[in-house]
Amino acid sequence: MRVHHLSVLLAAGVVLAVSAQQLQPGSCSFEQSDCGYTSDPAYAPWTVNDEGRFIMADSSSMEDINKAVLVSPELEIFEWSCLRLVYQISGAGSLLVHLRLHGDNFDHTLWSADKPSDSWLIANMDLRNVSGTYQLLMEAQPNQRPGNSIAIFEIHIIPGYCIECSFEEHHLCGYSNQWNPNVNWYVGGRLVQDPRSNLPDDHTMNNERGHYMYVDSVYVKRFQEVAKLVSPMTTTPMAGCLSFYYQRNQARGNFFSVFTRDQLGHYEEIWRPDVYATSTWKLVQVDIQAHHPLEVVYEVAFNSATGGYVAVDDIAFSPEFCHTETEPTFDPSVANCDFEESLCQYYLESIGLPVWGRVTVRPNVYRTGDHTTGSGFFLMANTRFASRPGYVGRLHGPILPGNHKYCLRFHYALSGFRKIDNTLSLYIYDEKNVAQEKIWTMSESSRDVWTEVDITYQKPMSTKVVFVSICRNFWDCGVVALDDITVTLGDCRITEGPLRPAPGHCYFETGDCGYTQENRSKRDRWLRLRGQTPTSYTGPKGDHTLGGTTCTSRHRTCCPGTRRGWCRQSCVVRRTPSA
Repeated sequence: MRVHHLSVLLAAGVVLAVSAQQLQPGSCSFEQSDCGYTSDPAYAPWTVNDEGRFIMADSSSMEDINKAVLVSPELEIFEWSCLRLVYQISGAGSLLVHLRLHGDNFDHTLWSADKPSDSWLIANMDLRNVSGTYQLLMEAQPNQRPGNSIAIFEIHIIPGYCIECSFEEHHLCGYSNQWNPNVNWYVGGRLVQDPRSNLPDDHTMNNERGHYMYVDSVYVKRFQEVAKLVSPMTTTPMAGCLSFYYQRNQARGNFFSVFTRDQLGHYEEIWRPDVYATSTWKLVQVDIQAHHPLEVVYEVAFNSATGGYVAVDDIAFSPEFCHTETEPTFDPSVANCDFEESLCQYYLESIGLPVWGRVTVRPNVYRTGDHTTGSGFFLMANTRFASRPGYVGRLHGPILPGNHKYCLRFHYALSGFRKIDNTLSLYIYDEKNVAQEKIWTMSESSRDVWTEVDITYQKPMSTKVVFVSICRNFWDCGVVALDDITVTLGDCRITEGPLRPAPGHCYFETGDCGYTQENRSKRDRWLRLRGQTPTSYTGPKGDHTLGGTTCTSRHRTCCPGTRRGWCRQSCVVRRTPSA
């Protein structure tokens, strides 16, 4: 989640007020009251500053309690809304925001931060419309040493999407100028305009009191540098029409483009102007599909001191696509399968006897059950299915459309192989059933333990994945198991996975997910471990989520500081540009 210093974009000391009619219930400035927010009595208290204007959780009032939870009154979301939070973490600590739906047993984490700052920051969270009431929970965890605190200056809930902005709000909707010593975006409007510039009235109010964002060549210190105006990061999947108005007053003196940027810093250009100069505000509409968190970046560069200006105003978003030819969002879950009921949309190659078989085994200390539940079904390739000394087994997945980036995850386990060459590989096939590329092969044996693999790939044409298992000699063959195949849109490094479980679920890979234990006895405690249990024949060989085995391959990532840890294989297949 990106946060923004409030002072970056405010020009000439201008502070603009949000219309009171825009603010939804649950908004609070903590200036005259707490607006119905209360401290959860089970934890340490939040206290309003003596002079008002902010509420805080301070380490001096925590005693032996490790957190303070601020709970909103019961609220309702009738339409998509944006939660804007102005906060500060002083010293060491963290702040989390949760959504508690009425009747749910678990809280949904919307956002978290743990980096200290010497100024107020702003965070943005999209709130989807839900049926029933909900509450917001602000969970502060300041370090218990003296001098650490977490404060909230104000909470704003407004209708609409967090990437929308007319630039009339004093926070500028969380938009930020990515600071550049040579060229930057500024707040525009007649009341703050430099007399050297010939800037227009804003589009929203069409008068001298309105505001917009602009970048002007008269302020450029060095040319061919890029000014970047960055939107808040989206926090929930969304697809539809992004629109904005712009003015550009110079023919060929500047360069203007709009991009999306993901959490890994990957850019994708979504628009550039088809005209070099406009005499009035011009509307732009472009379709975007944000399956994972994205920022929208408005970039301008100049090639001379007479490069003119570019101004942007009234950024809006609609869940309806702007253009009818835009393809609807594709759901790749058609390629998911846990093999509990069937092969789903996968099929076995029909040449000869089938090699893969859908089986279930009862787990014990000597063997592992299926990955999904421990006692369900999974796929297994074995020579006894083929009834011949060796085999080649292919499992074909469903056809998926091209020009999408996919994250494929699956789990596999091995047993009894003397040689692992070609034991399990993954290929990309086209619609004509022709192999295009081998994108993964097992490089090391992880015997009798479920191991997760995640692979990112993208192809220009429609394709399918094919799992291939080859055993050339009966004496070298063993058992290959495959389970829990999932496909999502986006890069595996930023899409939801085992390390980001759903509310109430916990894989214990990065912590306890908020679960606590009752310490009634000093001897009987739950322990979080890696690898095998410390005594023989008393537990599993590794964890259920990712598998537990010693990692030595350079293709794997191990838990730091331990020789025996869970292993996770990962690779990225980049799209090769077409000729």
